[in-house]
Amino acid sequence: MTAVDPDFSAPVTAASSGRTSTLRDVAGSYVALMKPRIIELLLLTTVPVMFLAQQGVPPLGLVVWTVVGGTLSAGSANALNCVVDADIDQLMRRTQRRPLPRHRVSTRNALIFGLFLGVLSTLWLWALVNPLSALLALAANVFYVVGYTMILKRRTSQNIVWGGAAGCFPALIGWTAVTNELAWAPVVLFLVVFFWTPPHFWALAMRYREDYSAAGVPMLPSVASSKDVAKQIVIYSWVMVATSLLLWPIAPTGWFYPLAALALGGAFLVEAHALKARSLDSESLAVIKPMRLFHWSNAYLALLFVAAAVDPFLR
Repeated sequence: MTAVDPDFSAPVTAASSGRTSTLRDVAGSYVALMKPRIIELLLLTTVPVMFLAQQGVPPLGLVVWTVVGGTLSAGSANALNCVVDADIDQLMRRTQRRPLPRHRVSTRNALIFGLFLGVLSTLWLWALVNPLSALLALAANVFYVVGYTMILKRRTSQNIVWGGAAGCFPALIGWTAVTNELAWAPVVLFLVVFFWTPPHFWALAMRYREDYSAAGVPMLPSVASSKDVAKQIVIYSWVMVATSLLLWPIAPTGWFYPLAALALGGAFLVEAHALKARSLDSESLAVIKPMRLFHWSNAYLALLFVAAAVDPFLR
């Protein structure tokens, strides 16, 4: 998360802060458009799947080409998301320090940058990985920008449920980068991320529900009570854990992955039910503590995918 500007109404610019933009500042602004922290999480669901698909260590060059292509593709989607959401980003404390609300990058330049990254990523993956992976990355990009950002986000409280599917594609891309074909194993991991996304993002949205209300975005925590949101989080968490166990017979995996999935899933469910219990007593965020589940959800997903990658070495 980025720090919140203490002056909610006045975006910070280089000129207003009394300093001149340097090349480093400009480069930093364009990198910020790509949302590096989101990309890190996406890559954590790409590379481990490559190990699972290879049943060992995939070629280093292939991993590098896939990671670079995936970074460019995700960066493109995130930059274009910033362009579309520039109007609401300046209304939300969580996002007002992004480059467009701060006027560090013009809308035109951000649009060109996002489109350039999208074209480059598609060509890169097509030439250095394979066409199937390139097309999957392109589909994820289009779905995130058009399906989620432009259509779903401002129209339905279920926006992140369906729009979050874009973040599931790295599991498919990691698999196809190695095998050049789809299979049931990456589909299961796709679904794990699909069911993981609502608990993960709704916990964050509970923390910033006033931001979404101010921006007119019907994110579930901004239009429903914390108790109702917590109930939905528990339901999705149970489905997510059950889905994660399907990889055991489908992949198939050895003993390590199912044990790790059970342990990690059990810990996730404990935290989800604890969030629900706290929400029954109060609407106060200080009592509910939704960020506990948010931070744990990041660790859960990373550790689960690492377990899938390590499993072939322990058979």
